[in-house]
Amino acid sequence: MTPQAAHAAIRFGLGARPEAPVPDDPRPWLLAQIRPLPEAAGPTLDEIRAAIADRDRDRSRDTRRDMARAEAIAWAQRALVTDAPFAERWTHFWTNHLTVSRRNVLANVFSGHYHRLAIRPHVFGRFEEMLLAAYRHPGMLGYLDQANSVGPASPGGQRRRAGLNENLARECLELHTITPAAGYTQADVAALARILTGWSIGRGAEQNESAGFMFRPNAHEPGPKTMLGREFPEGEEGGVQALRWLANHPATHRALARKLARHFVSDDPPEAVVARLEGVLRQSQGDLAAAARAVVAEPAAWTPLTKVKTGQDYALSIMRATGQPERAAPQLLAAMIRLNQTLWSAPAPIGWPDDAAAWAVPEQLMRRVDWAHEQAGRAESGQRLPLPQFVENLLGPLARAETVTAARRAGSFHEALLLVMASPEAHRR
Repeated sequence: MTPQAAHAAIRFGLGARPEAPVPDDPRPWLLAQIRPLPEAAGPTLDEIRAAIADRDRDRSRDTRRDMARAEAIAWAQRALVTDAPFAERWTHFWTNHLTVSRRNVLANVFSGHYHRLAIRPHVFGRFEEMLLAAYRHPGMLGYLDQANSVGPASPGGQRRRAGLNENLARECLELHTITPAAGYTQADVAALARILTGWSIGRGAEQNESAGFMFRPNAHEPGPKTMLGREFPEGEEGGVQALRWLANHPATHRALARKLARHFVSDDPPEAVVARLEGVLRQSQGDLAAAARAVVAEPAAWTPLTKVKTGQDYALSIMRATGQPERAAPQLLAAMIRLNQTLWSAPAPIGWPDDAAAWAVPEQLMRRVDWAHEQAGRAESGQRLPLPQFVENLLGPLARAETVTAARRAGSFHEALLLVMASPEAHRR
């Protein structure tokens, strides 16, 4: 494996597998993955809504939990054995950007469907389509309490004396689109919250409603609204217009470019890199396929080992390097829990952190060493992958000479594997 191939496997992908070596010239391999993703199977919104109703009727049964578990297993299977790891990493990036966390009870049951149908189909499309799909999905609407937001002057608001919930509007401006760098005010947050009133979740066929997004006119604040100096009409269309406008705002392109550069280049990316990615997003009107091609073409993205792996990255790279099959999906999910990155469970709407300060800390590194010790033990007791092959899969030429020498001199196969898994370079991508 060439140094570029080894780098591509862990910077752009999820780690190499024994049966799927990365080509010596990895750029065409990466670019070939920038295409619409195949549909991932799973329960429909109607089936999820039926499971919620079933749970409400019979507390002794919880089909929702079984569905959530099955969705997580399917995600882990894809991550372990995919032959398009760049496409999967790209999907993970955007899922994290538009975080829906299973720490919220309602969001938990919808998280898998949200990942499959609000994010995956749009990762190589235009950002505005992804943003709309996310904001019209019951996972996001439930996670940020949008279904509880009622226009004070709406019929529903006057009848129930209910009020605005600004969570979705605030996170839209602060995290998902223009960010505070654009200079928005609290008045703009309140205006967007009013624009989005009525965006809610249907209660399903039993209530003669949609099982997904539903606009409720009685909860919508009447009249036009002004946000960031721009007026938007009342009704559902006002929300659609506002989100499309925000998705294509120059400040949004700048914020997304910086976040992409932080993920694929370094924690503190050069301003020139951010500017180049911003230009691509602006000129293409938020075309994420164009952004993906620009990331691959960015010279700074090809400097190896400048990023510390997250807990998820570390577990995936080790398990893919040892050739773990689909049936190891539960072990991957358990590893992510141990390494402080439980699937779809970010502690806040900002998503999981993407810098060394969050992951290169003593407690995190000790957890990794303990987990690696167990993985090395499993590999030793099972069918052995020759040590040189494991080093080639995990690091290739990026393995330091000191690491290779220490592993060769180790007193046992278990110790040799552990030395490689725990090496400084194994924690970087």
